[in-house]
Amino acid sequence: MLHPALRRDARPPIAPGGRQPSRRASVLFVCTGNSARSPIAEALLRHRAAPGVTVTSAGSRPKPRVHPDAVRVLAERFGIDITGQRPRHLDTLAGRRFDRVITLCDKAREACPELPDAPRRTHWSIPDPATVSDADGAGYAAFQDIATDIDTRVRHLLPVLTLDQP
Repeated sequence: MLHPALRRDARPPIAPGGRQPSRRASVLFVCTGNSARSPIAEALLRHRAAPGVTVTSAGSRPKPRVHPDAVRVLAERFGIDITGQRPRHLDTLAGRRFDRVITLCDKAREACPELPDAPRRTHWSIPDPATVSDADGAGYAAFQDIATDIDTRVRHLLPVLTLDQP
């Protein structure tokens, strides 16, 4: 095992000394359409994180709805239901404070504005699974691969969020 957060039975992180953080850590995931990568990341971090973490996602050019394969892969592989989630524009978060902003594509990194309190920025360059042709089921397989990749990254992020807390 290379990282404690990757254990199947890994528990949400606890701050040093065995206590929960005194304030909530806040994370914003950003991709272009807010219909695939960022909703998957938001759902997985919310699913795996301690109650002291708030998670939001947004897009620089949001699509009208979350991609059905994003909804499907989260339900089938992780038991997470995001059927009621709707894409949101970055502008709707103006003035909100985040501790960490994670961009999931190069276009989003370029379009992401400066946010209040200068949050820590991280970039995960993840290909858009919605651009893969659905011929022979390749489209859904791309969503499965992306969800696995994002889940691994989220598990690595969990201990870092604990360290970010004051």
